[in-house]
Amino acid sequence: MKKLFALLMCASLMACDAATVQRALDTVLTTDTLSNLDIGNGLKQALEFGVGDGAQKLSAVNGFLNSPYKILLPAEVRQVTDKLKVVPGFNLVEDKMISLLNAAAEDAAKSAKPIFVNAIKQMTITDAADILMGNKNAATAFLQRTTTEPLYAAFSPTIKTSLDRVNATDYWTKAVTAYNKIPFIQKANPDLQDYVTKQAMKGMFSMVEKKEADIRTNVGSRTTDLLQKVFAKQDN
Repeated sequence: MKKLFALLMCASLMACDAATVQRALDTVLTTDTLSNLDIGNGLKQALEFGVGDGAQKLSAVNGFLNSPYKILLPAEVRQVTDKLKVVPGFNLVEDKMISLLNAAAEDAAKSAKPIFVNAIKQMTITDAADILMGNKNAATAFLQRTTTEPLYAAFSPTIKTSLDRVNATDYWTKAVTAYNKIPFIQKANPDLQDYVTKQAMKGMFSMVEKKEADIRTNVGSRTTDLLQKVFAKQDN
């Protein structure tokens, strides 16, 4: 990896011509029979492990609720729940809403893996090289760039369906109705569907980033020969 960085610096300073840099780069990348294709496949393998692990954990029952990525109520909603604690029948509204929101996110997480895998399959050799030489979260950043829109499109209707299925929408409507009857307060009606969708995506990317960091820094997490070879380049 140090050799790769030196070559890139050489090129940026125009101290080497393009052909020389390319020949040297090819030599470095294929050292120990590790080809550009190997690097690409290794990174794709690492990403698939990361997204598969993340999606499986977060889509399990209480996967979000009992994780560091637990979805809390937005500030606007907490204004409602804080005041509802004194209203008969709504003293546990916050705990109930948190449980329902996280259940909706868990349902949505089930649709994440195919979207991630599709983006991973489109990764080019250039993408792979940039990720290997990039920041510690370069792979996660790549997925954020390439999957945010399709993830939102997939998550949002699933979130809505799930919120409706577990009566979260109805529960929230009743809570807001009770809240709005309190004198001298600002009426509330936050978009829970959009909020939960974005928080679910944030949790998913955080889980993938954690897995990426583990593979980059923990040799024991490189569970295949290809992962060991590819990330050994990063360690040099």
